[in-house]
Amino acid sequence: MSWHFLAGGRMAGCGGGSPCEQVLNSRWSVIAGIIPVSGLAVGVYMALLVASFFIGHNTEASVRRLAWGFMLILAGSVAGCAIWFTILQKWVIGDFCPYCMTAHITGLLLTVLIIRQSTLEFRKKSEDTSQISPSKVQKISSSKAEHKNRFSSVIGLTLIGLALAGVLATCQIIFTSSAPNRDGESQNNLPAIDYKTVPMAGSPDAPYIVTLLFDYQCPHCQRLHFLLDEAIKRYSGKLAFVLCPAPLNTSCNPYVQRDVAAFKNSCELARIGLAVWVASRDAFPAFENWMFTFESGDLWHPRSLEAARAKAVELVGKTKFDTALNDTWIGQYIEKSVQIYGQTVLNGKSGIPKLIYGSRWVIPEPYDTDELIMILQNSLAVPKP
Repeated sequence: MSWHFLAGGRMAGCGGGSPCEQVLNSRWSVIAGIIPVSGLAVGVYMALLVASFFIGHNTEASVRRLAWGFMLILAGSVAGCAIWFTILQKWVIGDFCPYCMTAHITGLLLTVLIIRQSTLEFRKKSEDTSQISPSKVQKISSSKAEHKNRFSSVIGLTLIGLALAGVLATCQIIFTSSAPNRDGESQNNLPAIDYKTVPMAGSPDAPYIVTLLFDYQCPHCQRLHFLLDEAIKRYSGKLAFVLCPAPLNTSCNPYVQRDVAAFKNSCELARIGLAVWVASRDAFPAFENWMFTFESGDLWHPRSLEAARAKAVELVGKTKFDTALNDTWIGQYIEKSVQIYGQTVLNGKSGIPKLIYGSRWVIPEPYDTDELIMILQNSLAVPKP
């Protein structure tokens, strides 16, 4: 993962826009936008490896105790970080990276083994004192008390490690930049779009028109969707977004290296959405909002093909929907959107949602409208309203 951060390109098994790629390229994958957290993990595990060379019975007792104490602190840090990054993936990023989760689970298991083995080590020393002669009862009692204190220190040292993980989490919260960490500039001329004939959020006559690449099964696209209208209001109608579906599925997007189960219906959902646009432009905003609204609870789930078709028919009627679905423009527009997607790939890294203005593009992570506007102005050079 550290090599992926330094050298660029995709990791094996992480397709463009996949949950894996979203996590590895998230703002939370680095500290202060500079240090990859995976790089810190490499240092911790190397330190654990070195310490493990000094816990054998041939090592002097004082050195062995120091090595066990050092390993307990590191193990606590590993466990704390595993918990922290799992929380981030679950409730902040909204996606899980299999590489990360494998590392976290391994770290938790390693922590359990280190705590267990260090406890046995201290207990074994305590039991060895039972062979001492009765004339040394006082020494036995003193030795047992000493080993009891050592046993108690196992928990204390582990808690120190957990506290260090808490410091890391605090540093990430404080120093993690709100600016996106994936942006670039296309060296090719992007396909032209006639704003009068395509789906948009805002007016096609707005002076600042930003292209938005999205996927109906993308949770990050869902979050961004509900910030668009407020951003348009902040610009007093001078800002608009062209809505370009760029499905992350190989059946209609050749720039996606491999299919991911999360996007298996993306191409067909894009066709259904554009069919609603063709059948009735007035009905399209209602369909778009419905596709990205919560069904229940506080966790968004993409709509199924069956539900999307049913909603489309409900909005425009079955006859108009079936006719629109066969319109050749739909395939042409998806192909053009996919071409834009392909021409805004940098060092093998891509993803969605993607905002494009002129030749500049960015994959944003805004939490609110203020951050979205900051990204538009700082990363895309969209003029201030």
